[in-house]
Amino acid sequence: MDRRKFMCTAGVLAAGLAGMGAAGAALAAAPETKGAPVLNGKTLEAALHARMSARAYADTPLAEPLLLQLLWAACGVNRPDGRRTAPTALNRQEISVYVTRKDGVFLYDAPNAALHRKSGADLRSLTGVQSYVGTAPVNLVYVADMARVAGGATEAGLITAGLDTGFISQNVYLFCAAAGLVTVARTGIDVPALSKAMGLAANQRVIMAQCVGHPKA
Repeated sequence: MDRRKFMCTAGVLAAGLAGMGAAGAALAAAPETKGAPVLNGKTLEAALHARMSARAYADTPLAEPLLLQLLWAACGVNRPDGRRTAPTALNRQEISVYVTRKDGVFLYDAPNAALHRKSGADLRSLTGVQSYVGTAPVNLVYVADMARVAGGATEAGLITAGLDTGFISQNVYLFCAAAGLVTVARTGIDVPALSKAMGLAANQRVIMAQCVGHPKA
């Protein structure tokens, strides 16, 4: 399929899903697609054009339903066998997504499309060494279980965990582009300090973090 045919097909699929109305809502409520968003028919091509990194954020919290839609796009369950919107090597699903906000730290529960509070501390400023990270309403922290990753706790396993995290991060970029949000992925992190503050186990490794928010006017 050439590029023009691909983009036309993607646009038709996106518009079709957006136009499903009540049927689309029923699809989103199905167990295998719980939390699935409908983004007003914006095409894949439009989202790719709009994809960008931003380092300034409005001081506006993300509404919970919008955040859960973003997390579903990131690595939610999108089929009956439990597989996700983002691939992982050998389907190990070793990447956990933590959400750091002003009101605490939460773990995304993909099968149930829900957030579970892990801490009441505001750790946003610890998720990166850059000055702006503490101002973003949401910082996602991607944590790999190195006991589960394909390749294990080796250099090859760490590379695989980085690759798997990259798939999730790109899903976040495209969701933000389609939903009018802004984001930036970051690896500049004091990993030991953040891991300690989050209470991570020895087999858990912080791979990357990603700011998300509304654009600053």
